[in-house]
Amino acid sequence: MPNFIKPICSGLVFLPLMAISICSAAYANTSPIASNSPKDNIHPNIDHHLSESLYPDEANITEKIADIIEILIRKEYSTGIALRDAHPKAHGCVRAEFKVDEVLPKNLVQGVFIPGKTYQAWIRFSNGSKDAQQADIKKDARGMAIKLLAVPGEKLLDDETSTQDFIMINHPVFFVNDPVRYMSFMQDINSDRFFNKLHIPFALGAKGTWIALNTRNKISNPLQTRYWSMVPYQLGIGTDRQAIKYSAQACSTVTDPLPHAPHHNFLREKLRQYLQKSEACMEFLVQPRTSNTMSVEDSMTEWQESEAPFYKVATIRIPPQVFDTPDQNKFCENLSFTPWHTLPEHKPLGVINRMRKVIYDRISEVRHDMNSINRSEPH
Repeated sequence: MPNFIKPICSGLVFLPLMAISICSAAYANTSPIASNSPKDNIHPNIDHHLSESLYPDEANITEKIADIIEILIRKEYSTGIALRDAHPKAHGCVRAEFKVDEVLPKNLVQGVFIPGKTYQAWIRFSNGSKDAQQADIKKDARGMAIKLLAVPGEKLLDDETSTQDFIMINHPVFFVNDPVRYMSFMQDINSDRFFNKLHIPFALGAKGTWIALNTRNKISNPLQTRYWSMVPYQLGIGTDRQAIKYSAQACSTVTDPLPHAPHHNFLREKLRQYLQKSEACMEFLVQPRTSNTMSVEDSMTEWQESEAPFYKVATIRIPPQVFDTPDQNKFCENLSFTPWHTLPEHKPLGVINRMRKVIYDRISEVRHDMNSINRSEPH
């Protein structure tokens, strides 16, 4: 296989699933579950006020992508425990405190961002690769998923009542924003035919391929890495609602050097060693859109901080703790994270998020069924 294809076919196989999937899978057969669930209207409505716009045949393409991912999971985990289809390798789930700043600009006082409010939280740090056995020193995307607890108010999904999720990786943009192109990529990367693999860069296009390759990198400590939401979200309700993006970064600029001969799971070790003796501190940031030229549908173009600065809205404190235990690791595996676990004030925006709603729900249901575990949110 040509060298320029290998990184996409191995290290980047997670990307379609990471942005559009999260938990899941298992029946013995490979037939997709019915997509017309009696719950709610699974395909989100668009917000014209915030410049959302549907792609042609978006709903049908999304269902087809969900079918592809589900069949893959059923085949891969037909025996044994079904892991996440993306970000299956966790460095650990840690208890945290999410404290909103005492003083915020008035336009940012929305949803969970109540000045002075403190939430308990769970945070899952992870590798992006579909390969749960991949060595941590290899280039990869890294994930940070936050779940706030005891969040009052009606949510956008029926399967939870008290949580708010924020999902980020350590790259500011996503590698695709067109459902048709995404569908083509999914078909190519999951094909057994060599020539379909060769087509992957054409499916992504030059810009998408460049983003996909640059999403992969090495990190020395999950607590010292910056993370971005990549895609936009709503902030507020009513006529004053706005489009924003999220980010999280360490309170300190100090970073550990990369180890010379690291252990296979050195990022878990680093997290464990750090939290045995020290508290970790991170900042949670919000980036309000400052111009309609910053598209909510274009997830491949960064909103430049020079034009749209980030504002700190909360401090995340991770106390010293022992997290690497069998019970807590099992608890971590059973958690589901989705941007649609949210208050209406933080509604996900854009095509990638709309596709996420359908696919995350499908894959989460499949994985939990395969593992004979009921889906539930922690309190």
